[in-house]
Amino acid sequence: MPVFSRTTVTAVMAAALLMHAGAAFAGLGQPTPWQIGLQDSATEVMDTVIGLHTFVLWIITGITVFLLALLVIVMVRFNARAHPTPSRTTHNTLVEVLWTVIPVVILVVIALPSFRDLFFQLNTPPADLTIKATGVTWNWKYNYVDNGDFEFDSLMVPEKDLKQGQPRLLTVDNEMVVPVNKVVRMYVTGFDVIHSFTVPSFGIKIDGIPGRLNETWFKATKEGWYYGQCSELCGKDHAFMPIAVRVVSEAEFASWLEAAKKKFAGNGTPAKLATASLSAE
Repeated sequence: MPVFSRTTVTAVMAAALLMHAGAAFAGLGQPTPWQIGLQDSATEVMDTVIGLHTFVLWIITGITVFLLALLVIVMVRFNARAHPTPSRTTHNTLVEVLWTVIPVVILVVIALPSFRDLFFQLNTPPADLTIKATGVTWNWKYNYVDNGDFEFDSLMVPEKDLKQGQPRLLTVDNEMVVPVNKVVRMYVTGFDVIHSFTVPSFGIKIDGIPGRLNETWFKATKEGWYYGQCSELCGKDHAFMPIAVRVVSEAEFASWLEAAKKKFAGNGTPAKLATASLSAE
């Protein structure tokens, strides 16, 4: 009885936690307090991620329920009181075949959609816009290589300077701006150490490695603000290296682009900036 009592208490506590967090199952563009699920999708790539996650979750749930049922049967039917004379059986060919074949079948069932989704994520379609993101300790630098070849730094806004509604540790001074419903190809690299460019609602996560150019893509289908962070332990300010992406209409993007070309004209490359900084020191 104590075992069942503890199980009941645990189940009640879990249900209470889920009820408390029920309003935070979904979040678009940024984390939600008490969130326990994935952020809402804003791209086709993230749709596939969520779909595969849900599919595998159902499989895991079925396996867990099945194993729990087996454990309960063993506890009830084969305890010392109900089964005082233990069985001497040591092998069962059918059972051994089943517990080998069934897991293999399950893994194949999971692998097939995994390979399909991986191909979709890594096969970049013809791009409407190309942006190069460079991780520099500890901020991001964006280069619009085919729209005037200008670049700018994006640094986190300190908490004391935040305005109403701006998220803490995620707001930046210069966000990356992209048009809605356009394929954006991202080239990602690192200047000094390994960084990771991650935007959960876009379903993208790729390392920026010094001396290497990695590629990913997304096509945002909803206007708004989307946030991410560097996901590699890149140094002491790793937690203060946010990514902010603003998705706007095509007309608004064209307007921003003209203003940005003037605002960021003459900005140096990461290598030049780092050299100048070292010289100053």
